Order: sequence, then structure tokens, then C-alpha cells
Amino acid sequence: MDNFIFSINATIPIFLVILLGWFLMKIHIITEEFANVANKYVFKVALPVLLFRDIATTSILDDLNVKFVLFCFFGTIIMFGLVWVLALIYCKDRTMIGAFVQGGARGSAAVLGVAFVENICGNSGMAPLMIVSAVPMYNIISVIALTFGGNDRQRGTAGIKKAFVNILKNPIIIGILLGIPFSVFDIPIPAIPTRTISYIAQTATPIALIAIGAGFDSQQALTRLKPSLVATVIKLVILPVIFLPAAIGMGFGPSEIVAILIMVGAPATVSGYIMAKNMDNDYVLSSNIIVLSTLLSSVTLTLWVFVLKCLGVI
Repeated sequence: MDNFIFSINATIPIFLVILLGWFLMKIHIITEEFANVANKYVFKVALPVLLFRDIATTSILDDLNVKFVLFCFFGTIIMFGLVWVLALIYCKDRTMIGAFVQGGARGSAAVLGVAFVENICGNSGMAPLMIVSAVPMYNIISVIALTFGGNDRQRGTAGIKKAFVNILKNPIIIGILLGIPFSVFDIPIPAIPTRTISYIAQTATPIALIAIGAGFDSQQALTRLKPSLVATVIKLVILPVIFLPAAIGMGFGPSEIVAILIMVGAPATVSGYIMAKNMDNDYVLSSNIIVLSTLLSSVTLTLWVFVLKCLGVI
């Protein structure tokens, strides 16, 4: 019951802020122009600063576990690859592929990771190491998926070149890359820049959620309901079924198993909508997956914790 209450407390506020954005749009307190500007601000400023802070303040050498790092790194690549194959099979509308892949594979590890592991294990455990190992790959592969699977799809050399340029220019990836040296070499950041960075980082999630709600179109959302449900089931059920037994078989401890559960079974991340919107992809599908996976994850994450406890691995 405690885990269920924690999951509800972690996920329902996200849904309520999205609902607030939708309501404010309906009563004309915010406008479409505001939503567009908010998306750009979150994509180019707030999210890069948030991920820079999360990476830079994580000292990965303190609890370095090479086997765990490699599992998270290559697990992320395999996870995206599996969802991409499923998307190619399932999505008849090829413009959905980028958003489907991102929504079905990319979870909110950076948002839920540390808090969830602390709630179950009593400390942050391996969550920071998982974030450093998986989140950079989340974003790099998401850019590739959104480049090849969006409205402006390109193939061959032109597509590869565009994907490479998009990776280099992506503000979120730049923020992550800037944070890695601070993490690896444990470089301290002075108090004033730290507080300034935190203020900016704290605006990322609420503004992104309000922008999602403001841009929500119920009629368009209904046309994307089936693929949204499929991607949500992949994210919350199928990926954990595949990766958790592998993690258990490799002999990982409780904090590592819970961190891997967040990596493969957390709801779709808010930044997925922001990237889809700014890279001319199916942002309606992205927002649908975020809303559905956020609501359902309070149940699925609790069930996964229950199963893992019954098996005696956490």
C-alpha cells in the first residue's frame, strides 16, 4: 500500500498540472502563442539546464559499478531497437514512428529515478548511476528516431547527416554533455551559479506540463488513442517483462533492480513531447502517451514492486 500511495503521489500531480494547462487554455488565460513560446523555452533553456544539473551533481565514480553501467547503456540501445522494430510493424502511418518509438522506450528516469529508489531502498542507491548511464542515450536515440520517423523523414546519407547535425545541435544533449565532466571529475559548482541553475531547472517540468495541456486537442487525441495505448503497454509492461528477468539473472542487488525498473518501466517523459513538438513530429501522439502512461504507471509500478518483493530480489 505504501508503494501504491507513493506512486499515486508521484504521478497524479503530473496529470493534474497537464489538466490545469488544458483548463487555462479553455478559459483563455493562456494562448496558443504562449504554449509555443513555452515549448521553445523548455526545449532550449529549462530542460538542458535541468539535465546539466542532474548529471553534474551526480558523482558517478563514488559508486561505480561497471557491469551495471554497461547493462543500462546497452539495455537502453536494445530497448529502443525493440520498440523501433515494433513501430515499423505496427505503425501504418510512418509519420507516427518517431513519436511512437520515443514514447514507448523513453521513460522519466531523471524525474522519478532517485525519489522512487529512495522510497523503496532507503537511499538513492544506483539511481544516479543509472541516470548518467541511460539518459544521454535516451536523448541521442530519441533525436535519431524523431529525425528518421517524423513528418520530414529523410533516408540514406541525407538522413544520417541530418540526424548527426540534430544530435550536435540539440540543446538537451548539449546540456547533458556539459554536465558529464562535472560528474566524472567531481568538479564543484560555486553556490551562486548552483542556486541560479536550480531556479531555472525547477521551471522545466511545470512549464512543460502546462504546455502539454494547453496544446491538447481532444479530437486529434482520439484519432491517436489506439497507438497511444499500444506504446503505453510496451513501456509499462512489455519492456519490464523482458529486462527485469535479465537483470535478476545477472545477479544485481535490490537498489540496482529498482533503478532498472525505473529505466524500463517508468512512464513516458515530459521532455518527449517537447522534443517531438520542436522537431516537427507527432506531438499529439507524444502527449497522449505521456498522459496515459503517467496515469497507469501508478498501478503498474506498484505491481512490479510487489512482484519483485515476492521473488525476494528487493
